[in-house]
Amino acid sequence: MLNKLRAIVIDFISSKKEFPVVAALASGLYPLFYYYDKNFSILNSWSQFLFYVLFYLLMPVVLIFGIYKILSKKHFLYKLKRYCIPVLNLVLFTFFVIISVQGFENKNSFFILLVPVLLGVLLRKHFNKIIVLQYLLASLVALKLLPDIYRHFTYSSQWMQQPDNIEAVVFKKKPNIYIIQPDGYANFSELKKSNYNYDNKAFESFLQDNDFKLYENFRSNYFSTLSSNSSMFSMKHHYYNKPLKPGLEEVYSARDVIVGENPVISVFKKNNYKTFLLLEKSYLLLNRPKIAYDYSNLQTSNISFFSRGFDVLRDLNEDLESAIKNNTSTNNFFFLEKLKPGHIATRGNESKGAEHERKNYLKELEESNEWLKESVDIITKNDPNGLIVIIADHGGFVGLDYMHQCKQKQTDSDLINTVFSAALAIKWPSNAPEYDDKLKTNVNLFRVLFSYLSEDEAYLDNLQEDSSYTIIEKGEPFGTYKVLDSKGNVVLEKVE
Repeated sequence: MLNKLRAIVIDFISSKKEFPVVAALASGLYPLFYYYDKNFSILNSWSQFLFYVLFYLLMPVVLIFGIYKILSKKHFLYKLKRYCIPVLNLVLFTFFVIISVQGFENKNSFFILLVPVLLGVLLRKHFNKIIVLQYLLASLVALKLLPDIYRHFTYSSQWMQQPDNIEAVVFKKKPNIYIIQPDGYANFSELKKSNYNYDNKAFESFLQDNDFKLYENFRSNYFSTLSSNSSMFSMKHHYYNKPLKPGLEEVYSARDVIVGENPVISVFKKNNYKTFLLLEKSYLLLNRPKIAYDYSNLQTSNISFFSRGFDVLRDLNEDLESAIKNNTSTNNFFFLEKLKPGHIATRGNESKGAEHERKNYLKELEESNEWLKESVDIITKNDPNGLIVIIADHGGFVGLDYMHQCKQKQTDSDLINTVFSAALAIKWPSNAPEYDDKLKTNVNLFRVLFSYLSEDEAYLDNLQEDSSYTIIEKGEPFGTYKVLDSKGNVVLEKVE
């Protein structure tokens, strides 16, 4: 088999014949596979697959084959025919690589594309070797994609099944419910500690003056927006779907879980609630999931196939006020997500050091405080009896140099808690339930809320373990690890 393949390659390299379709496919195959390898979790819809096949493969075939045929005719452009395939192949290959790595943000793309034009002219006689190299690169990346493809076809939502009949819960109280999520907002108790060293008393006083109860030492179960929210809206642990390799720690199908049919949305709909999804940016919609909410202020049809999730910006409070005023005759559930204050730099090459990252985070935190004040004012003015929950998805990672350091083995409790510490403040329509001390981590938020709304404490019998998990890639064998137990103690236990 290998000898036969080797013979085919040698014959192709030595051939004087031109292969426009083979060259066209070679220009897009490696960039296509590379793009999927780096972004599989946001590209796993069939509509995206069809678009990228058309863009990376069919478009080059039509372009190169069409121009080649035009230049093949006996006219004044005929002499350019010999350069057509190598120049177009290398220009398209370079263009696709730029798109796959940087999107359309590189302002120097035009000047960069002059290089492959020159190379196409100079290397014309060696062009078949270049095609072989392009297919070899594509083959190598295709092998890396196998775990992603395997996960796609073997993924099961079985992990979301509930241990009891909570999805059939019947509410006895039906206030409008507002889940407001400031991304990466560390818990009030954590902000006082040395990593953050921030005086947040003014905002805490604002919340208390508006009848919020602040829950200190609350934390998330997972370190990212997708992993935390998919667990929260499922009321179950997923353990990052037991990733097969580094880079697969982003919970598979998380966006479909968060904005699609999940146990929480199912409960609200069965209790005749109208559901609202209000997003500042399109980050949660990147893989074009089917939105299960009755209303969304963003639609997947308006999102570019090359969006990175930050190119759309909505005025959340404007959308919130409009939704409240236009839906006064229904029981309503709102989920608002704003990507502030966020977290420190994601990767080491983006970081300017722990202290600089801290200052930048706190600046974003102050802006987040102003937005939260405005949101609370809008709700309390238009719906004074609403149940308002301000809950972050994870901490700000302040104290680390960059976010992905959380994937390295850590033993310092402060550096672990800065990852998972998450703000929680609730304005209950009346007195808080006596069992609200069960609110320790995100995964159990809705189980406690549903117990309160149904006045049935039996649902508290199946609370999930209040442990926190991360992916470790350095310092221990790769895998999912419990790093904080249900009491908040630092541990290191691999999830098998």
